[in-house]
Amino acid sequence: MKKLPVGIQTFSKIIEGDYLYIDKTEIARSLIDSFQYVFLSRPRRFGKSLFLDTLHNIFEGNRELFRGLLIEEQWNWEVSYPVIQISFGGGIDSPETLRKNLFYILNDNQERLDITCVEKEDPNQCFAELIKKASQKYHQKVVILIDEYDKPLLDNIENIPEALLIRNGMRNFYTKIKENDRYLRFAFLTGVSKFAKVSIFSGLNNLEDISLNPAFGNVCGYTQLDLETTFAPYLEGVDMEQVKSWYNGYNFLGDSVYNPYDILLFIKNQCVFKNYWFETGTPTFLIDLIKKNNYFIPRFNGLQVNEPLVNSFDIENLALETILFQTGYLTIKRLIQEDMEVVYELGFPNREVQISFNRYILQSMTSGLEQVTIRRELLAFMKSGDFGAFEPVIKRLFASIAYNNYTNNDIERYEGFYASVLYAYFSSIGVEIIAEDVSNKGRVDLTIKAGGRVFLFEFKVTDGEPLEQIRKMKYYEKYDGERYLIGIVFDPKARNVSKFEWEKVALEVLQAR
Repeated sequence: MKKLPVGIQTFSKIIEGDYLYIDKTEIARSLIDSFQYVFLSRPRRFGKSLFLDTLHNIFEGNRELFRGLLIEEQWNWEVSYPVIQISFGGGIDSPETLRKNLFYILNDNQERLDITCVEKEDPNQCFAELIKKASQKYHQKVVILIDEYDKPLLDNIENIPEALLIRNGMRNFYTKIKENDRYLRFAFLTGVSKFAKVSIFSGLNNLEDISLNPAFGNVCGYTQLDLETTFAPYLEGVDMEQVKSWYNGYNFLGDSVYNPYDILLFIKNQCVFKNYWFETGTPTFLIDLIKKNNYFIPRFNGLQVNEPLVNSFDIENLALETILFQTGYLTIKRLIQEDMEVVYELGFPNREVQISFNRYILQSMTSGLEQVTIRRELLAFMKSGDFGAFEPVIKRLFASIAYNNYTNNDIERYEGFYASVLYAYFSSIGVEIIAEDVSNKGRVDLTIKAGGRVFLFEFKVTDGEPLEQIRKMKYYEKYDGERYLIGIVFDPKARNVSKFEWEKVALEVLQAR
């Protein structure tokens, strides 16, 4: 079997080193034939850099690397184009470091293309000069490939004044692409966040955004077919439904795809199910934004947003839903075509993200050691249905929340806060969970399915009879099998449970149906 290309983003290294390669060259050819200025947004570690390097080798006419691949007989290898490639890797924390970084990148391209630019003060003018001279020297139009265009902005997202200055510098730089249209054959830009046309790309408003173009939904990532064919020898004897549940589910309106990083590391680590992609880095500002704005965490799964919200990223007005979608923590579950607009229903793509994301939230709120113990006891309860042990676990759960989560706000007065905490805990152990579960009688706060049982939760703050409400509204009627009703009242002063009641739906109730 071929070697696995773990962490390799260089196309030539994969081909020449005889590593496994999923052929994306037909998609590349279609992309080049269809567009001149293209933008692609995908979450981190999704194969954007490898695809961009593949384009680089196609345009340079390196036919020997494409032997046996789909594009080999469909491309004119007699023609090669000068390629300017830009990638933002190092830390940029000011307009001055941006300027230095741009000059370093441009100098690298000058050396590779054997061109010397006269401009030494302004990187924007140097860029324009490089484009023109490359076209003149090689008697061909120029290709521009930009990887991680948004990294300087994302690195400074918690320092808005500095981010705005960097954004202005980048906007002036990218404007040179449009100004030099007569010299260009193709331009391709990738990043995590999608551009807002009124901000960083206002000077490059002719970009075609293919991020949610169904024809290019599979441009990055592995499909189920890839796993069942190319990866079959590596996954022999593995429970493929488990693999699908853990790692599949990213949807960009093409096929449902896997993050390549997950699959490669899963195989490399003897097919042990754990989080691989998630642990490579989650921005702290996401969690800070969730806590600061008191977001109702259960609504993240089943969230409905319109097209503008998923298509624009504005550093001056951060929308959490947009960030979660563009960074890969939420994905499209369903497309809803309404009379006046398209609506996307978002949710966690798979078990890895659901479990890891909610554990990450809990880690920011509670003691790590206590969190692990409580998760283990909740999982034991789900399997046994031992309510005698459940109430003290719930009380310890809320007692473990750090005091600073209650300061400078009054979140303890809201049912949504307690529902969010319980939702995060249950989601972090991977059980099936439905927030604000709707029936023809109304909706119950939380429904959990585990071990062949259904648990229906209703919450109240200060006073009330939540269990009586479930009985009265008969929320349980939509479910069959073993069902439990749980009513919990929270005391905002004690910041804990003041009343805990439960009952099993009686057999005679089942028979009466």
